[in-house]
Amino acid sequence: MINVLLFAQLKDELGKETVSIEGNGMSVAQLKAKMKVDFQLEGLETVMTAVNEEFADDDTILSDGDTVAFIPPVSGG
Repeated sequence: MINVLLFAQLKDELGKETVSIEGNGMSVAQLKAKMKVDFQLEGLETVMTAVNEEFADDDTILSDGDTVAFIPPVSGG
């Protein structure tokens, strides 16, 4: 299982901050696509991604036990 951490509006959209997904062998891009379909999450194209607390790109391959964090862009003013 892949543990997914969600922040900001993604957490609000889903109604919780963590989910576990069967995703061994998936790329980050495939995980984003699965979450968009399964949970109707919008905005995953613009998030920063960290895998096991290190920034990762969409081509990173995931393994059971990984923790993936999706971090939306922050705006302020």
